[in-house]
Amino acid sequence: MSQTDRDRLVALRKAKDRKITQRQAAEELQLSERQVRRLLAKLRTEGDRAVIHGLRGRRSNRRIGEEKRQEVIGILQQEKYRGFGPTLASEYLEKKHRIGVSKETVRKWMRERFGELVQWDTSEHDWLEGRGEKIYLIKMIDDATSRLFARFVRQDSTVENMAVLEQYLRRYGRPLEFYTDKASIFLTTPKKNHAPRDEPLPPTQIGRALNELGVGWIAAHSPQAKGRVERSFQTAQDRLVKGLRVAAAKTLAQANAYLESEYLPEWNSKFTVVPACGDDAHRKLGQQHALEAILCPIDHRVIASDYTIRHEGKLYQIAAGQIRPRMRGATVRVESRRSGQIAVRFEDGYLEIVACQPAAKANARAPRQTAETKASQPARKSQWMRGFFDRPGPTLSQAIGISNATS
Repeated sequence: MSQTDRDRLVALRKAKDRKITQRQAAEELQLSERQVRRLLAKLRTEGDRAVIHGLRGRRSNRRIGEEKRQEVIGILQQEKYRGFGPTLASEYLEKKHRIGVSKETVRKWMRERFGELVQWDTSEHDWLEGRGEKIYLIKMIDDATSRLFARFVRQDSTVENMAVLEQYLRRYGRPLEFYTDKASIFLTTPKKNHAPRDEPLPPTQIGRALNELGVGWIAAHSPQAKGRVERSFQTAQDRLVKGLRVAAAKTLAQANAYLESEYLPEWNSKFTVVPACGDDAHRKLGQQHALEAILCPIDHRVIASDYTIRHEGKLYQIAAGQIRPRMRGATVRVESRRSGQIAVRFEDGYLEIVACQPAAKANARAPRQTAETKASQPARKSQWMRGFFDRPGPTLSQAIGISNATS
């Protein structure tokens, strides 16, 4: 019996004992007086169960039978339906197998498989209780089985989350969907004071990587929506913290060693459950899924007329042997690998590049003086008559001689 049922029972008992009128009971229960009279009659014959709906606990008449459910799951486990989403699967069940099941029902059944939906989140906590540096815990927990994968990192950044994602993918494969919050590493937020745009915002680096991997992404609208991973963090803040204390972990490496060797095996043996469907929904990594090229920050740059590109304030020259037609003005993909290397991809291959210094500008002009700089400098006096009166003048005879010669 729920608390609501108990509250209704109190009001009905007061009406039965004539402590309040039936009208007052109807107002308190927000029911009609006729409904109150019906419940009072039921209370006299059935007792306290009068407030419990007769259909509670009974299966709906429209419920799909277990036999049909198992048939649908068996169909969707076939190789040809691998990777189908709930909507498309529902359409093919109707079209190919004459089984009418709503997409929401299919979605519920599909999430009963390991790897169907994985919740992903980060917890900031004093995991080492002041014994070492500040670290964060990134968790990925399967929605159907509660199987847990986690790593401690130094920052809750895009690069650190990509590193944890790579470890998960190499261990289990590609899940169908990840379920996260709306943190900036997962969702691009519009800039302030910018008018709303009609076109969608570009994906974040992690969003772009998941798209290239063929993994879906769902954003939670509240922490309560990620109940499974949130509850696992509450458990970890008790059990994991104490375990790290007993293990005397003081560094990131020691914390991850305890996490991998003791905490995760213990969790997965005690707290995981058997899924309704035994099929593993994870998909293998293919040759096209080069994780070192996908799970890293990606930028796009334009090739200049001298076959150079600029990236993060540096200039790179494309090797002469790799220059080909249509390169000038073309866009290349620049991958800032987590190893520290820079890889530049053009069309179907990578280019050899060399870091170089930008060329000095020829015929560099002196900075032009403005009216303000001219006014700040004192005026200089003309020097064209300098020394004119200091020179000795002609004598009288010279002046007369000159005059006679002239005449």
